[in-house]
Amino acid sequence: MRQPNLPAGGTCRCSATQFEILAPPLMTLACHCVDCQRMCASTFSLGAMIPADGFKIVKGTPVARPLPGSPRHHFFCPICMTLMFTKVEGAEARVNVRATLCRDSSWLTPFIEIMTKDKLPWAVTPAIHSYDAFPSPAEFKRLLAEFAGWVDLS
Repeated sequence: MRQPNLPAGGTCRCSATQFEILAPPLMTLACHCVDCQRMCASTFSLGAMIPADGFKIVKGTPVARPLPGSPRHHFFCPICMTLMFTKVEGAEARVNVRATLCRDSSWLTPFIEIMTKDKLPWAVTPAIHSYDAFPSPAEFKRLLAEFAGWVDLS
């Protein structure tokens, strides 16, 4: 995978809410969970984990719509309700951005796929690693280091 050209700008469907990615991704992923399938009306969602200080909203004010009791806080454009990014309690150092909303998302290739226990049987990604659920904290740390070596810095 190549790095995005930074800053990488992105927008919701109606352009009322816009963001910039200012730092390279920590990791890229495809999530096959049922929630992502329903929210994205697709087989999986694609995301890039971005350092929290490398992500900013440049226009509009997204609204959070977490499910009761969920540690995941999904943020949407208040006008068109495009799912834009997710913040996870306990992982405040990163933001999971729906990077296909970037003006140029051609750089995005999922490195891992998660929640494959919910995967539709015909869904295929080019991810190098697959997990039935979420990787353990130790495995996640190893994956971060491996991803850093996988990305083309040129």
